[in-house]
Amino acid sequence: MRGPTLVILAAGRARRYGGIKQLAPIGKHGEATIDLIASDAVAAGFEKFVIVINRETGPVIRDHIVSAWPSHIQVDFAFQDSLRGTVDAVLSAEEAVGHDTPFGISNADDIYGPDAFRQLGRFLIDETDNCLVGFRLENSLVGDLPVSRGTCRATDGRLVAIVERRNVHRVEERFVADDGLVPRDLDPHVLVSMNLWGFQPVVWPLLHRAMDEHDFELSAEVLLPTFAAEGIVRDHLTFRVLDTDSRCIGVTHAEDLDLAQSLMRDEIEQGQRPDRAFG
Repeated sequence: MRGPTLVILAAGRARRYGGIKQLAPIGKHGEATIDLIASDAVAAGFEKFVIVINRETGPVIRDHIVSAWPSHIQVDFAFQDSLRGTVDAVLSAEEAVGHDTPFGISNADDIYGPDAFRQLGRFLIDETDNCLVGFRLENSLVGDLPVSRGTCRATDGRLVAIVERRNVHRVEERFVADDGLVPRDLDPHVLVSMNLWGFQPVVWPLLHRAMDEHDFELSAEVLLPTFAAEGIVRDHLTFRVLDTDSRCIGVTHAEDLDLAQSLMRDEIEQGQRPDRAFG
């Protein structure tokens, strides 16, 4: 079997960051976030990429990839025109991915780390379930500004639910969520979703149904965690939760960039990744 396909969701506007976050220069030599994601995925055996972009910033991202990525990497581009959430974004890639192969899904602005992609790649080759890569909360925060995190509930390694916690931040050595829910204090080792998924082809008609049946007057977007939660109950979909030691490095706010660059240099110095993207 050939290596799996990775769909990278790069159509977001990144308003909190204030720029094209997918091209944030996090690497030691100025490599963009999306470069480092692809580099880790290639090292893990992924052979094809479908990049979902929008009409506004997409051409800039596409030109960057064409000039910066090695020419032997197979890359297709797909436009998400309606911007109705991550389920809609995945459906934008349907034609390029095809219906005969499992595929991974990742954000374009989170560097998930080599171990996360190794686990995802092996799973897509060896298994017939769907999966979600879970990151420990303490490995998912960069900086001190509040973020949202989906905490995973699992039974026997299978996803049961994702509980969205908002205004999650570090207070000294603790992690708290100031969102009115309980508990306020969160376990630093609780697994959280960072939108790194593995899907089997059976999900394509279910993704279409999720869009067709959604009430857009109630909410403007259909999100992958909601799709997964409904699929578990309604369609008996199963999602294995893969526990990774990787640190997820992203920049939610512009103030996070310096720390993200420092964390990336630390990983290089510790031998966890090559000095350069695609090295």
